[in-house]
Amino acid sequence: MEKLICALWAPEGESRADYAARLIAKLPAALKAAGASGIRLNVRDATVEPAAALVQQWQERQQDAVVQFWLPSANAIFRGPVDDALAAMSDRFEAWLVAESTIIPNRDHPPQTGQRTWGWSQASFISFRPDMSWHDAVAHWHRHHSRVAIDTQSNFEYVQNIIVRPLTDEAPAYGAFVEECFPLEAMTDPRVFFDAVDDDAKFARNTKEMADSCAGFIDFSRIDIIPTSQFDFRNLD
Repeated sequence: MEKLICALWAPEGESRADYAARLIAKLPAALKAAGASGIRLNVRDATVEPAAALVQQWQERQQDAVVQFWLPSANAIFRGPVDDALAAMSDRFEAWLVAESTIIPNRDHPPQTGQRTWGWSQASFISFRPDMSWHDAVAHWHRHHSRVAIDTQSNFEYVQNIIVRPLTDEAPAYGAFVEECFPLEAMTDPRVFFDAVDDDAKFARNTKEMADSCAGFIDFSRIDIIPTSQFDFRNLD
């Protein structure tokens, strides 16, 4: 089995809220019929609009949704029905083959069948620093930053996906995709985000440790970080 991450762009003139509703209603079943399993949607709906200040942008236009799923093979000759389903639901889509690593499984607020997962999900398409080798960037991420991200944030789910290769010709050259879930309050209260409510010293320490660690491997000029609502459709499997 191979995991795919796909970024989706809404048709011109369709609001993100309407696009999110249409994706939730139609895309999972279409992907399931095309052979996908383990389907998860991340959409930019009205619930996550308060997190607009947390958006970081490289792409113009920026992606409106993300879908994650598994296929027996991501090879192009077997992927036609999946690509057709994605194309039918988007103005543009780009796809990557990834290797998933679950750092924090969501045990506190597990997804419910076809329903919005509690809290919100920060979906991050990141690129590694150009002055570092791929090996050194991943080493910093896995050996140092993973622990920092666990210790300094209120994330209750944390999944890392290293990009193995792009599957579409125009896919932006990201190095990884990361999904982290937080309480809703973390959209607007950085002290909730950094797990430091009513503790100024901890807040200062956590924000600095996180910023320093991110700077150790991320190219901030080539990232797209979007707030999303997570919908899980593993019940279709």
